[in-house]
Amino acid sequence: MTTAPTQRPALRLTQFAAGGGCACKVPPGELERVLADVVPATGDDLLVGVETGDDAAVVRLDGDRAVVMTTDFFTPVVDDPYDWGRIAAANAMSDVWAMGGDPLVAVNLLGWPRDKIPFELAAEVLRGGADTAREAGCHLAGGHSIDDPEPKYGLAVTGIADPARLLRNDAGRPGVPLTLTKPLGVGVLNNRHKATGEVFPQAIASMTALNRDASRAALAAGVVCATDVTGFGLLGHLHKLARASGVTAVVDSAAVPYLDGVRSSYAEGFVPGGSRRNLDWVRPHLDASVSEDELVLLADAQTSGGLLVAGELPGHPVIGELAPAEAGVTIRVR
Repeated sequence: MTTAPTQRPALRLTQFAAGGGCACKVPPGELERVLADVVPATGDDLLVGVETGDDAAVVRLDGDRAVVMTTDFFTPVVDDPYDWGRIAAANAMSDVWAMGGDPLVAVNLLGWPRDKIPFELAAEVLRGGADTAREAGCHLAGGHSIDDPEPKYGLAVTGIADPARLLRNDAGRPGVPLTLTKPLGVGVLNNRHKATGEVFPQAIASMTALNRDASRAALAAGVVCATDVTGFGLLGHLHKLARASGVTAVVDSAAVPYLDGVRSSYAEGFVPGGSRRNLDWVRPHLDASVSEDELVLLADAQTSGGLLVAGELPGHPVIGELAPAEAGVTIRVR
């Protein structure tokens, strides 16, 4: 069911941006075409680069330490500036957890239209980011700000990991179950929030929940393959994982969890454009026996989504499995 709107802020941040959250990412197909012309960095100590589109770069420091580096920022996904800061910080640090690392230090990245939005509201965004970094045990020190036509916020994050215990998107093997640690649908609910001003506490709670515990549980279970589910949706990120691992992923659509209110909001037409672009990108590699609507929901562009783990984690639903590679098919949805 949907949630009744709470008191709206006098100024709605989502109205100052064309997109919102991870749905404002460059479409995955377009991004890959551009990156195809970029010469990747090489070196024995560069453990993870751009080759498989993994969640962060990893560089070995010594025998049992590696540096994990990432950055993520986006336009407002909610109207409340403090919540936006919390969501953006959780989302940026998630890339480190998705690699099996722990965030160590981060710096702010802030773009602000000072002639349109009072700069005092930026302080609330930064306060939200700082509180989430504190919850994560990550130092937040300084950063960079610019005058920007659209508001943008996020973090550049440096973490530490054990190079022998990384979570990579190219390490999946046939016969391993697939686990999803957060329900889908924040893209749909955020799209409705932007259009109507309705506030969905269940979406905010999901987006601000840290992926730290899920990452640690995966490492404790001996998992070696994982990614997080963000702007390219479940299907998009699973396609990248299956392609990098040389397997075909089988998804049981009935086992995939969704937040309350997602299906009814989708039925009323609230769908981010990024979700349809995600599906169009994956479609040539997809074999599905479910409806188009179900596929769009599986491709819903997530902001600060959960981990997609090649392994079983207690307390989280198994949504499918990895199978031997099928020619031309990276994902089979049933």
